Amino acid sequence: MMPSDFWFGRSGRDPLIVAHRGGAALAGENTADALHAAARAGADAIEMDIRLTKDGALICMHDDDLRRLCGDGRAVSDVDLATLKRLLPATMTLREALTASGSLGVLLDVKLSDPQHVQRVVDEVTEASATERTMLGLRSLDLIATVRSAKADIAILAFLEEPDSATRARNAGADWFRLWQGAASPERAAIVRHAGLLLAVMVGQPRSIPLPEYPPFPVGLVDGEGLERLRAIGPDAILLDDPRLAAGRFG
Repeated sequence: MMPSDFWFGRSGRDPLIVAHRGGAALAGENTADALHAAARAGADAIEMDIRLTKDGALICMHDDDLRRLCGDGRAVSDVDLATLKRLLPATMTLREALTASGSLGVLLDVKLSDPQHVQRVVDEVTEASATERTMLGLRSLDLIATVRSAKADIAILAFLEEPDSATRARNAGADWFRLWQGAASPERAAIVRHAGLLLAVMVGQPRSIPLPEYPPFPVGLVDGEGLERLRAIGPDAILLDDPRLAAGRFG
């Protein structure tokens, strides 16, 4: 169970505003510039993606290859940290991101499936004295259960594909549950809360190929109408690229 003094366990009327990919609408995604801009824009927390380089460095990067960011077709896991920093100088290691985030909450979307690698993430967060303001986004019930069984005092958000798996996520040890905006109905929100979980909503489309039942925006983007619809659901956190869009809408 998540201790009551955890940053991501706080109670409040307004949802936490989480800057997706560090605040991708404000500066380069997953960069220190984005984090600082998100803080100035009023974000409560930032979301960063975690991957592993060829030489074992934990770095903040969303894609599994470098094609979109710099035109290099290699996988992130096939490139060492020095090369990566030469290609993309603003790339941050996890430790650098924890430092750059200051007092903001930090949601880590862990793009790793090996429990040993995930434990390394937990260890780095612990060594940085950042457990109380950090939450791990994990993508399988097995990983959630493994981290929780290790007695790690860190919040866990379930990034699961099945929107109706909240009870299983809670049983595995999650504290939060993610719903995509298009799946975030009042009924599903009630299921999440009945399971004893806090609710985070990710705005925009879940895939590069738009689904007709989802909002007509890429991941991280949303309009005023979409945010107004979320007010009726009352999520505990909203993930979006531009935290300025949510400012003042949920008070």
